[in-house]
Amino acid sequence: MASSKEYFVFVSEQLSDIPEISYRKMMGEYIIYFRGKVIGGIYDDRFLVKPTKSAVSFMPNARHERPYPGGKDMLLVEEVEDRDFLKKLIKKIADEISR
Repeated sequence: MASSKEYFVFVSEQLSDIPEISYRKMMGEYIIYFRGKVIGGIYDDRFLVKPTKSAVSFMPNARHERPYPGGKDMLLVEEVEDRDFLKKLIKKIADEISR
């Protein structure tokens, strides 16, 4: 099942305050980049992020889910309505992947 345009628009609006975020539609899903590096994506109307150490620490109870069969585990972000939470999460992931 592909992600809906409506869910993508909702998540992208929630992330709109974060500079240097970009998106790429790929096979019905959306890959999310920060400064050109993959940080997560929208898969089957779920916002999933890379399970970096800092993201796991920040969301210790997050479920690990696969974006598609055979894909690597990612963290499910359930707090998509909380813009401040999302800013902190993206900053933590970005700081870690840019090292």
